[in-house]
Amino acid sequence: MRFAIAGNPNSGKTTLFNSLTGSNAHVGNWPGVTVDKKEGVYKLKRDDGTVEKINIIDLPGIYSLSPYTPEEVIARQFIMDEKPDLIINIVDSTNLERNLYLTTQLLEMDIPVVVALNMMDVIKREGSIIDSEILSRKLGVPVVPISALKSGNVKSLMITCAEYVKTPRKGSSFLSGTALAEQYGKVLQLVNKHSIKHPVFHAIKLLENDSIELMHDATLSAGIQNLKLDYEKNEKPFDYEAEIADLRYKLITGEIKPNAVKVFKNSGAVNSEKIDGILTHRLWGLPVFLVLMFAIFHIIFSKDFLFLEYFGIMEKEGLPSPGVLLKGYMENFQEFVMENMNALLAGGNAAAWAKGAIVDGLLKGVCSVLTFLPQILLLFLSLSILEDSGYMSRIAFILDRLLKRFGLSGKAFIPMLMGFGCSVPAMMGTRTLESVKEKRMTLMLIPFFSCGAKMVIWATVVPAVFPDNADFVTFCIYMTGIAVAIAGAILLKKTVFRGIKSNFVLELPVYRYPRLKSISLQLWEKLKGFLTTVTTVIAASTLIIWFLQNFDTSLNMVSENDDSCILKVFGDAIKWIFVPLGFAESPDNWKLIVAILTGLLAKEAVVSTMGVLYRAKGYVSGEQSDDSAISGNEKSVTEALTASAVFSPLSAISFVIFNLLVIPCFAAVATARSELKSAKWTFFVIFFWLATAWITSFLFYQTASLLKGANPLNVCVALFIAGIILFAVFRRKNRKDKCAGCDKCPKGKIG
Repeated sequence: MRFAIAGNPNSGKTTLFNSLTGSNAHVGNWPGVTVDKKEGVYKLKRDDGTVEKINIIDLPGIYSLSPYTPEEVIARQFIMDEKPDLIINIVDSTNLERNLYLTTQLLEMDIPVVVALNMMDVIKREGSIIDSEILSRKLGVPVVPISALKSGNVKSLMITCAEYVKTPRKGSSFLSGTALAEQYGKVLQLVNKHSIKHPVFHAIKLLENDSIELMHDATLSAGIQNLKLDYEKNEKPFDYEAEIADLRYKLITGEIKPNAVKVFKNSGAVNSEKIDGILTHRLWGLPVFLVLMFAIFHIIFSKDFLFLEYFGIMEKEGLPSPGVLLKGYMENFQEFVMENMNALLAGGNAAAWAKGAIVDGLLKGVCSVLTFLPQILLLFLSLSILEDSGYMSRIAFILDRLLKRFGLSGKAFIPMLMGFGCSVPAMMGTRTLESVKEKRMTLMLIPFFSCGAKMVIWATVVPAVFPDNADFVTFCIYMTGIAVAIAGAILLKKTVFRGIKSNFVLELPVYRYPRLKSISLQLWEKLKGFLTTVTTVIAASTLIIWFLQNFDTSLNMVSENDDSCILKVFGDAIKWIFVPLGFAESPDNWKLIVAILTGLLAKEAVVSTMGVLYRAKGYVSGEQSDDSAISGNEKSVTEALTASAVFSPLSAISFVIFNLLVIPCFAAVATARSELKSAKWTFFVIFFWLATAWITSFLFYQTASLLKGANPLNVCVALFIAGIILFAVFRRKNRKDKCAGCDKCPKGKIG
């Protein structure tokens, strides 16, 4: 059997899905579109010991079945075309009026529907009771009270569904006893003559002038229009869709809710409203967000977690943060693995090239990335808690006023926030934006929000150059990405995307305690994706990098970093592009350029490549050769960079800025191509990312180096580029646009 879960956003739909399916869920895309499709399996254990498997499909969150958003079209087409055996309509009991609107539409279909009345614990806490039996009689379908967050009564819900699915059901409409009963009856007769499935639903949609229905059958649509014209000869014309929507709400508020809901006390302002008085305040809402973000990075990167060294309580090193502490454990584990692998290969008399490929190539590269796994999980844990609690929606609300000035809305910031996790699903999230211009601009800015994969780079480079201020510097990196995104939005609005106007309507969910099971599932999905990347892309790229570093163009094995090795020849050939950015000036820093290029496969590959190229030991012609800068395979990548003095503070920041803003990865490019549906726009977006990364890094390094005697020519070029950008942003348009002469302008006929 297949059950579809349908409901409003923030009604607990995903929580119920996770509770039912757990680790049996998988995520894909709906055919032809890039909106998440979640499917899973629920195992219903009967009293007799038998187990019944039920496929669960989590439909996108929707408010209605009207064709206004991609999510509504997807949900509607799935129900119509895929024909699920039953619909579980999850309803937020704290907001019956809005949620039951969708319920009245689902009941018009010839599919069994079971209403899952969610958040009943919240209703009781607010001093109300909903009588599920009365509600069931009013709706004509089973109603089961549940608490998806606490998995309360979920098994009873599934038992009810498994029994009710056996009963065939015909759609019913509330219009029969209303002022539109006559028109509805005539339309239904016409629909029944065409033998269409779900006749009640289609009849009402035709009456509403639904765009999908009108395109579906021209003959039927023409007949419906004639009926409406006959009716409007005696009555004044009116909007059928608005009239039907009004009748739905009258049914809910006038007949269903008063009979089913009993209020015992008025709880006054709920806790969410009191908390919002602080967290969404127009003055200190944004500073609170910045403090929270800094606290997250302090927990992950700080070596002086409790400021013991800062305040002089401890002389040398303070107490390390949980992130730094766990990273140390991972480094010890890495050392243990590599020492034992070395001993194993030596005991087996393995060839020198095999030792180099396995230890210096594969293990060194993979372990250099795995070292930062605890810090990555801590970052995702913190963001998941903020999202699960309902706080992330508030951030979008806070930033809406700011983003409006740049042609975007708070709704555009939601995909951008997703960019802190991964650019690929964030770009998919732009499908919810109605404006094509806003969607394109948002997609272009998403990579500037540092994804989880880029965090591996910051965790490697920043402690090597700024060991005492790693938390603050990392926080500044993330803020730099946001600042560049804002500057990019201003520039694009003034040049490419003139005239963008966006409205933003957002429902703020109530604050909830994050649920351990829900967060654990999210972390597992992130961990699984990270390990998949490490064991495939990273492992393969490290072996390739080791091979290219140890062989020349004639495929003869040479000493590592030899002038004739393939990798150095290639790196030196393109090094001139990066020399003005500061981090490629050293003769040995062609390695950083190669690391940047491998980062196009996956950003974690930047660190794995540095782990191979800056390794301690190599094997040449059967003999071990020591690196002059560092000794011992036990050195981590961060320690290797520190000992080799690869970066100066300025070149390190320049390197970080370039990796922050450059093309995220090939997967993100493919997603952008799918979303933009235009080769021309895809090339433009790629050029925009490359140009932004190079120009920003160049401007920073050359301007910051001005006080240190930088090349005057480079500084002049930097100032010239900055001047062009400022002119494009702040220039005034002298011409006036032609006016159509409409009456919408309050100041008269002006451009």
